[in-house]
Amino acid sequence: MVHFIEKGLANAGFSADDDPVLTIEGGARETVSFETSDAAYAEFEETGSSQGLQSVLNPITGPVYVEGAQPGDTLVVDVDRIDLGDYGWTAYYPASGALRRGMQDCHYVRKVPIIDGEVKLTDSLSVKAKPMVGCFGTAPASGRNSSMSPVYSEGGNLDLTHARAGSRLYLPVRVAGAYLGLGDIHAIMAEGEASDVAIEAAGVITATISVDQHQSIDAPMIETEDELIFVGLGDSLQESLEHGYMRAFNHLTHQGGFSRQDAYTIMSALVNSALGGPAGAAVPAPGADSAAGAITTHHVPQFLLKTDSKPTHQA
Repeated sequence: MVHFIEKGLANAGFSADDDPVLTIEGGARETVSFETSDAAYAEFEETGSSQGLQSVLNPITGPVYVEGAQPGDTLVVDVDRIDLGDYGWTAYYPASGALRRGMQDCHYVRKVPIIDGEVKLTDSLSVKAKPMVGCFGTAPASGRNSSMSPVYSEGGNLDLTHARAGSRLYLPVRVAGAYLGLGDIHAIMAEGEASDVAIEAAGVITATISVDQHQSIDAPMIETEDELIFVGLGDSLQESLEHGYMRAFNHLTHQGGFSRQDAYTIMSALVNSALGGPAGAAVPAPGADSAAGAITTHHVPQFLLKTDSKPTHQA
């Protein structure tokens, strides 16, 4: 059985104060389809302004209460598929994106056709769709986390291209039930999302959800066929890098069985790092026009974690 949550059951953030829209059993690996909304972009197109939108911008569908999930556990979300509609959206808001000074008060929104699995970026350029999930997370121990900015240790608007069909997402559980939410589908997005808006699209995310009670994590992870990706978060880029690298280092030494010396050597040779999405990992200063802090990703090749990968010596 596949549960279905319609797009009208959405929120502007992650909180255990929100009533669950669905309850599932964490030990049963239940599958849920999350329909996502593009109502804010449709309203933007209709009114010609991004100011005073009545629709929630970047809503997440949920929350899903996962029976058996307790603080200290890890929620496991297998992204089975992402289905797109017939079009997505591109938009620009004044004073947003990497070129906020160059673009200044430029302000627009338009539909982007999606035809036969291809995204028509311009009249002369179409590319294959590569759908991914931009926003995913669980509820904090108290209060509410934004689904816009910043990103928190429980997740949020991470905008990581690796969160796609076939990937496994790992999220910390801070409250009983986890309160999972998913949203912000992109038909295609470059790493970094230069304008802060990729090809946003309504659609349906189908995921299988379970609970790992034997693993506790302090921030999201993503597992692909080839890599285990650790998210780093920090008030500065250096703090984010250190956080992400330390998570990878600890995994190599604790789960991988490598000595500290070997793990550090391996990281320098094989563990790539990159900037994550533009949402930032710290609360912006009052009046700031962009997020503060940094999101980074740190990519450990899967072959290092296989049972036949033998460390040269133990610590």
